[in-house]
Amino acid sequence: MFPPEDSQPVIMRKQLNLPQPAQLLKALISAPAYFAPLLSLNNNIEMVTKCLSMVSECPPLGLESLKVKDNQLKASSYKRRGLGPHRGRLNIQSGIEDGDIYDGAWCAQYRDKNQWLEVDAQQQTRFTGVILQGRSSIWRSVWNVVHTYKVQFSNDSLVWKPCMNGTEEAVFEGNQDTETPVLALFNTSTVARYIRINPQTWYQNGTLGDICLRAEVLGCTVPGTGCQPLETAPAESRDKLDFRHHNYKEMRKLMKSVNEACPDITRIYSIGKSYTGLKLYVMEISDNPGKHELGEPEFRYVAGMHGNEVLGRELLLNLMEYMCQEYKRGDQRIVRLIKETRIHLLPSMNPDGYEMAFKKGSELAGWALGRYSYEGIDMNHNFADLNSGMWTAIELETDQSKLINHYFPIPEQYTSEDAFVASETRAVINWMQNIPFVLSANLHGGELVVTYPYDMTRDWAPREHTPTADESFFRWLATAYASTNQVMSNPDRRPCHNKDFLRYNNIINGADWHNVPGSMNDFSYLHTNCFEVTVELSCDKFPHVSELPIEWNNNRESLLVYMEQVHRGIKGVVRDKDTEAGIADAIIKVDVIDHHIRSVADGDYWRLLNPGEYKVTASAQGYFPSSRTCQVMYDHYPTICDFRLTKMPKQRLKEILAKGGKLPKDLQLRLRQLRLRKLRGADRLSTSPQQQAGLLGLLLLH
Repeated sequence: MFPPEDSQPVIMRKQLNLPQPAQLLKALISAPAYFAPLLSLNNNIEMVTKCLSMVSECPPLGLESLKVKDNQLKASSYKRRGLGPHRGRLNIQSGIEDGDIYDGAWCAQYRDKNQWLEVDAQQQTRFTGVILQGRSSIWRSVWNVVHTYKVQFSNDSLVWKPCMNGTEEAVFEGNQDTETPVLALFNTSTVARYIRINPQTWYQNGTLGDICLRAEVLGCTVPGTGCQPLETAPAESRDKLDFRHHNYKEMRKLMKSVNEACPDITRIYSIGKSYTGLKLYVMEISDNPGKHELGEPEFRYVAGMHGNEVLGRELLLNLMEYMCQEYKRGDQRIVRLIKETRIHLLPSMNPDGYEMAFKKGSELAGWALGRYSYEGIDMNHNFADLNSGMWTAIELETDQSKLINHYFPIPEQYTSEDAFVASETRAVINWMQNIPFVLSANLHGGELVVTYPYDMTRDWAPREHTPTADESFFRWLATAYASTNQVMSNPDRRPCHNKDFLRYNNIINGADWHNVPGSMNDFSYLHTNCFEVTVELSCDKFPHVSELPIEWNNNRESLLVYMEQVHRGIKGVVRDKDTEAGIADAIIKVDVIDHHIRSVADGDYWRLLNPGEYKVTASAQGYFPSSRTCQVMYDHYPTICDFRLTKMPKQRLKEILAKGGKLPKDLQLRLRQLRLRKLRGADRLSTSPQQQAGLLGLLLLH
């Protein structure tokens, strides 16, 4: 099962292939003592194979995902609180202030070979490996890594047994840089409750170079003589969904299976391609796929903008499975949502980045591998910066009535072929322009918080609260997701990395967290009718496959509740009073909110609003504006506020004469009054076609 042992200490490498059944049986002949109970399984080869295979498949205990609590981590010493054992978690990120309580590793107070980080699994566990990382720091001069280390085990934390390689204590390879995770699998798994990581060599440069590390431990519980998964792993979800990580081909296969299972309510389409040619697939869910229905709002979820933040991708794949299954079962909540909403799910905006991270795996991708596009573009900063132009105009324009507050145009330099814009970004912008989305969420990972616009600070400050005109409704949207998420809403949870979002009820203005120019949220709000928030789904960007069922349970209700918010506020149709035709591009203005939206091609519109009474005005070119009071209730249904606009005389006269029609009486009266004023009591007005044409010029001049 393992290579022959020699008499020298071995630095264990990163890879171990899963043994085949024949190899497992061969290993069983010379099995270590802890395999002995398996020999009593009446030669059940299938069970033996399953149990022994778990040695290589054991999941992480959960240092990164926070399943391992702070009180389960101890250390021989630590320099200060911010570098305590509770900070020795894989991929934990440091704060922006040097010396604060949120530093990026466990760091020992002393620099000798007697230092250790201890993990209490709180139960008998078959330990199979360790993953190590160096210290995270925003200061590039900090270079703290452990090069080699030993491992010890204990059942009582008093008597410790070293991890052996034959007759010698095994020495494992650590890190050569601070960010790349390095996996070491043990030659022989050991059953114990406690495990210690004991650094032996580390980076040193004179007086510089502390013993610092971040870690994850792999292990399975071994209760009795059976084989069971880690006790802290989630129970099976009641929803029978495909809980695993899907690469591009597997994602496409799953989407196809959903479409085949529910062809009447689903449609798969592509909005473009990635740099390497992978299609950006969208699943549409609607009772009339492929068609915009009058009065029905359009909703979208986007995931995988950062390819290594994979949970959103899997949640959207699970969501499309779930909605198909529940619709077929007749779940009235799902049926109503599908019949009243046109839903679009883009599970992978950055498929190139995902494929890079997927090849490394959940614990070995690190914090940044796969984040960027194939070209190295961070799509979270790649949308047109419309904020700067807006704020500059506000500062320079003395006549406030000339300012626009919506549908800001994209700068010409951004649309040029030479602009450094990812093909994926361009595809999403075209998508946003072609479909009249009302509400959206952008699913990320690496934190537990919901952020809302603006994401960009007004004066390029590192962070500053920068609200939109719709601040109160954005806070409602963010709260709708955060308050129904089982992890975010847990008052006892600890912060993920370096900011305690519990203090903010797990929602925050994006710019008040950190400055993000060129975000999709800001672009969506300023260039289209669509309101969008960002949901940071988990502390762990790439959760282990064993975590996916519980993450679905954590987010299922939130995903549904947030979609339902698209039906809050008011909606209606703006029509021509005479023809009843819908009027496109009518401007919908809500008093006291300095952000307008517009009607779409058929004249329908949706304006998201909190409960209350609003004066709403609809206006369109060539029409008299119309105002009415609209009352928004607390119900999950929008208030209907339709408008019928009357054409201005000039516009009506143009259209009638162009068609050779007869003037209506109100226009005849208007023309008589005009001519009397112009010609000062001349002969009685005739309405012959020739005279009508002459009067048109007078009316237009008036």
